[in-house]
Amino acid sequence: MTAPPHREPVRVIPEAITRAATAAPDHAAVTMLGATLSYAELERRSSAVANLLRSRGVGRGDRVGLFAHKSIELLVAMHGAMKAGAAYVPINPDAPTGYVRHILEDCEIRHLVSGRSKRNAVAELSTQVGLATCLGLEPGDAPVECVGWEEVWTSPHHDPDVTLTGDDLAYIIFTSGSTGRPKGIIHTHRSALAYAEVAAATFGFVPDDRITNHAPLNFDLSTLELFGGAVAGATVAIVPEGHARLPASFSQLLEDERVTVINAVPFALVQLLHRGALDDRDLRAIRLVLFGGEVYPTRDLRTLMARLPHARFGNVYGPAEVNGCTYLIVPDLAADSDEPISIGGLYPGMEAMVVDEHDRPVAPGDIGELLIRSDAHMLGYWRQPLATERSRLRRTRPDGGEDVFYRTGDLVIEQSDGTYSFVGRGDRQIKTRGHRVELDEIETAIGSHPEVEQAVVYAVPDGDGSQLIEAVVTLLAGGAGDAAADVDGQALLRHAAARLPKYAVPRQIRIVSSVPRTSTGKADRIALVEAAMRNTDTHTPTS
Repeated sequence: MTAPPHREPVRVIPEAITRAATAAPDHAAVTMLGATLSYAELERRSSAVANLLRSRGVGRGDRVGLFAHKSIELLVAMHGAMKAGAAYVPINPDAPTGYVRHILEDCEIRHLVSGRSKRNAVAELSTQVGLATCLGLEPGDAPVECVGWEEVWTSPHHDPDVTLTGDDLAYIIFTSGSTGRPKGIIHTHRSALAYAEVAAATFGFVPDDRITNHAPLNFDLSTLELFGGAVAGATVAIVPEGHARLPASFSQLLEDERVTVINAVPFALVQLLHRGALDDRDLRAIRLVLFGGEVYPTRDLRTLMARLPHARFGNVYGPAEVNGCTYLIVPDLAADSDEPISIGGLYPGMEAMVVDEHDRPVAPGDIGELLIRSDAHMLGYWRQPLATERSRLRRTRPDGGEDVFYRTGDLVIEQSDGTYSFVGRGDRQIKTRGHRVELDEIETAIGSHPEVEQAVVYAVPDGDGSQLIEAVVTLLAGGAGDAAADVDGQALLRHAAARLPKYAVPRQIRIVSSVPRTSTGKADRIALVEAAMRNTDTHTPTS
């Protein structure tokens, strides 16, 4: 990649916006469907948000919730919350109310940023969790102090009097969650910038770049372009949710916005290839396509590379807990091989170990769990110290100091050239449509139905590089009275949908008389997956 110009490092994320606004005030910071906000205006408006929040009592270490569909205003509020000293907490706008309420209560969020489409949900939530202020709604939309955007912009635009350090909280992103307890992944300004700086340097981000924001803010993939773009002074092109779901609309946006860098999950790129009307688009501005979050089917990757011969492709890997840790600039792919590509090698300054179940290093070529040590490592899980400690391996150095590694839970093979091949998950977390989902949490949600005896959830490859979630259940004998007679798969799906994010709801739930068992008496999930894969319908992608 072409080396970017030298940039003095910044200590906290708001300094990146200030630096870009000073260097090129009129340069576009963010665009969305033809609307543009310059770096100078982003600096001014984010200060207005910060000062308004400060006037409502928000201080260092507080949490500000973001509960809205993507917009320029939402990104301004994200930066404003950090400038006020708070951590922003992005919440899936399509999540069930119970899930949203849990996050608001867990993080003690009293100040929320939302939008008119969510006013009914905010009105309901405000009576349950004690919200004090909601930006983005008009007065009367909810029984809290609502401040519309026009009023927000009249707040003072001076730089708020907040002294931040790299150790201050920047954001908290929650895992999918269910009736089990979702984990809030805490990142500081230091850990967020550690990845943003190394990614921007590695991929050669420059001010002239126009980088897509395809992922929702509650998905960790979004931090690469939001913060990497900021440190480079580049333009972020927001992809609205509707365009993200419609490949032809996405490709039209790529052309209209003259996008130079795409950052998206493989599933979105597979859909772009097959249904994106690429023959009708001029996409010659694209110089780099980054993807991560799940395995990219090699046959589809090879075809898209041929369709965009002027672009380079990069596979980025890293759990949300460490942001990113490895990358691969994809070489030419052999036409006769469909072997998965590797996840590449480490970014500069990062360290890895591959260990067995006893935390002993394995030899190159052997399978083991990948452990990462990096300045981009999370601070921990929000209010879950035991889970935080379980996620770490502490190693004493010869000098008496201590190195802390994060346990990714991913099984890899270290190759002789120092790159890593991804083998699979070592636990029950999967990626589906780019979202990380914990299958045990889905089992908990389904199993909470009063007529369910046992729920077994498993994931089946869909043939497009993602996975489909399915479940089987057994019912309690007789049930509560005659209620069990009224329970069917659709009723259980409705039960799950009320407790899970949309992407975590199984595509089907089957009621069975018994669950296959292993010799040790455990549910035989492998047998269930194999049976599902013999069903040709399983491989038909659903949305």
